[in-house]
Amino acid sequence: QVQLVESGGGSVQAGGSLRLSCIVSPYADRAICMAWFRQVPGKEREGVASIKYSSGATYYADSVKGRFTISQDIAKNTLYLQMNSLMPEDTAMYYCAALDYGTVCPVEGAGSPYNYWGQGTQVTVSS
Repeated sequence: QVQLVESGGGSVQAGGSLRLSCIVSPYADRAICMAWFRQVPGKEREGVASIKYSSGATYYADSVKGRFTISQDIAKNTLYLQMNSLMPEDTAMYYCAALDYGTVCPVEGAGSPYNYWGQGTQVTVSS
């Protein structure tokens, strides 16, 4: 069983930065992949970025490439999402997710392959 707890959300002006954190318990090495998804009320959840635990390979949605960076600190069992150059359209609830089977770390779609989810942290970007 994997538990995920996000933090780091908040309100920021356009052009600003935030760093989200996700603490993984009991151990991050139980996950094959970790990812960040986001959702706006009334819209489908969308993938933001994913990372493969064993190799550190990263994958990004086109909408965040060049602005967001996903990373992991294995010693701290923590997943991060550094978000720079934030835009109002980045406003959403951000969720940390983990997948403990398979070999791929999908970032497309609504995240149905991921079998563990955090409670979410709200990010609000004002213009």
